[in-house]
Amino acid sequence: MAQRYLRSKSSSNAINIIARIAGIGVFVASAALFIVLSGFSGLRDFSLQFTSFVDPDLKVLPAHGKQFEPSQDQLANLLKIEGVSNISSILEERMVITFGDKKTIVNFKGVDDSYPSSTVDSILSLGQWIAPNTNQVVVGWGVARNLSFSLNDFITPLELYAPKPGKGQFASIQSALKKTAGNGVGVFQINENYDNGFVFGNINTARNLLGKSDQSVSAIEILLVPETNVDLVSAKVSEVFDFPVVVKNRFQLNDALYKMLNTEQLAVYLIFTLVLIIAIFNVIGALIMIILDKKNNLKTLYNLGFTPSQIKKIFFLHGSLMSLFSGGLGLIFGLILVLLQRQFEWAMLTTSLPYPVKITFANIVLVIVTMTALGISASFLASRRINRNLINP
Repeated sequence: MAQRYLRSKSSSNAINIIARIAGIGVFVASAALFIVLSGFSGLRDFSLQFTSFVDPDLKVLPAHGKQFEPSQDQLANLLKIEGVSNISSILEERMVITFGDKKTIVNFKGVDDSYPSSTVDSILSLGQWIAPNTNQVVVGWGVARNLSFSLNDFITPLELYAPKPGKGQFASIQSALKKTAGNGVGVFQINENYDNGFVFGNINTARNLLGKSDQSVSAIEILLVPETNVDLVSAKVSEVFDFPVVVKNRFQLNDALYKMLNTEQLAVYLIFTLVLIIAIFNVIGALIMIILDKKNNLKTLYNLGFTPSQIKKIFFLHGSLMSLFSGGLGLIFGLILVLLQRQFEWAMLTTSLPYPVKITFANIVLVIVTMTALGISASFLASRRINRNLINP
């Protein structure tokens, strides 16, 4: 009966037009919700892929202080853990870097010889990587631009300044800083944060500048074999050390970024759900007008033995089918548009960068659940208009 009412036209042409407008509204709103969620998922992955170039699968940090000193046996034991493919010792500290009369403050990231070549190949855009046992450095594009430096300039070398360890007062700023000359051999490009504030160099350069021992590190970065259980390896890594350490995975290293992206995605979902709610209100209005238009049919059904509850159920199913049918078509239309964007790259962020989109099962389920819940709620509210007084006044 509900399907028959859905397919049949009303005696009033105005009601037919209102019903079509309500269906089109749900169609457009559901398609827009899926397209926006897919676009945001694509942008989310696009943003996170730049952090993955330099972020390890696991990072061991000191529980207290800024540095710690792992033994050679502990480092060897880390490599013995099943699933670990590479470890790299890191010493990171804020320093001043100068070139000629220009200077800027950077995060100097000292890395050892085992720093993964896959990361180097992903981020290096000009020049070459640092050679072992040298004071060579690789700087970000922003740092290179701010200093206006050229690669392999032996006449005007880069200079690195770091605070000298110790207590008490210094006679001058120069006496409080330790410096060493470096040679810029490469430029990397990751994202704005890294490009404008990071410099890579040898870990021994950082140790010498900071006055640290040959075992001192600020972190140990660990890469895992694909499909490895990160939580299981993380627990085993903690057991290697006989002093407290903090082991963070990639998500925890970028928790602020993940929280920001998740908050933005929630805001986008709520905004477009509001659009879908507004479209659903049209369904409520259209369904009430259909009920009033078919008032004589309600009397006939009542006289044939239908109870008011059964008649309510008919129009409840009618409204639900209208919402689900229009919303389902909108979801399919949105899915087709996203697939076409992935295939033909019609929408572009720049002349060379297509707008990233990603189809996920979670987004499809989210749109279906939202659409179903709102459609059923709207149909329930509209069908409550039917009562015994309306059927048999």
